Amino acid sequence: MLRPPYQSYDRLHVYHLDKADIPAFADPDLIGIWIEDDTAVLFFHRAKDPLVADLCSRHRCNVVYQADLDYCDWEAGQFISSFTVGGITVSPVWEKGPADIRLDPSVIFGSGFHPTTRVCLETVINYLRSPEAGIKTMLDLGTGTGLLSIAAARFGAEKITAVDNNPLACEVARANCRLNQVAERIDIREMDLRKDQPQTSGCNLVVANLYRGLLEQLFQTPSFWEADLYILSGFLQSMEADLLAELPAGQLRFLDRKRSDKWCIWVLGNRKVIG
Repeated sequence: MLRPPYQSYDRLHVYHLDKADIPAFADPDLIGIWIEDDTAVLFFHRAKDPLVADLCSRHRCNVVYQADLDYCDWEAGQFISSFTVGGITVSPVWEKGPADIRLDPSVIFGSGFHPTTRVCLETVINYLRSPEAGIKTMLDLGTGTGLLSIAAARFGAEKITAVDNNPLACEVARANCRLNQVAERIDIREMDLRKDQPQTSGCNLVVANLYRGLLEQLFQTPSFWEADLYILSGFLQSMEADLLAELPAGQLRFLDRKRSDKWCIWVLGNRKVIG
């Protein structure tokens, strides 16, 4: 995340270590530490070869990958700037001017520039704006920066649970919730959905923008299908047939299906709950 004296991202100096349990440490150039499985990825604003070498020596690990990237390259070539979706403007914290949502995207998925995030955002806003949908509670699986949850809170959702497996994503999402003054309505939880799953019973809306394998696992779990509505994305058109085969027969109905740059989004209603 951005901390003084830094006000934006320029270069990313990345160190991928073959050990996950690196104790927390303070450094003015540290952006964050991405923990995944048995590895840790350290992001800095500046090169930190001596510091990382010392960390590896003290904690008996190795650098397996190192890179010096432009921030746009990390964001798949996208220059992160303000954009408007569904009548609301989302702006990175380094841009001035009016905005409905301010976001520090850090190095976390969910800045709003990937097609799945953008279409999910638009769909969430549309359903929150609809009085007929009556959405007061939401479960955001794979929250990333927290953008979808923040938008839902801005449009009237009263209780939101936002889940991510990445500790850095949870840290960034919490900071963004505080920045947008909605932290009291959003519970950010670190959770590995491959091993655990929050309760969907009594939830009005579940948003899951995840990868195909994890979606298939969730689809095969009966307790996943206890909410009213589902906004699902993170898969390509070529994957739809396999995912359709995993849906519980007769329980769900398609309310909408969209595509954006080969990516798909489904909106499903639960017949058991909403008829």
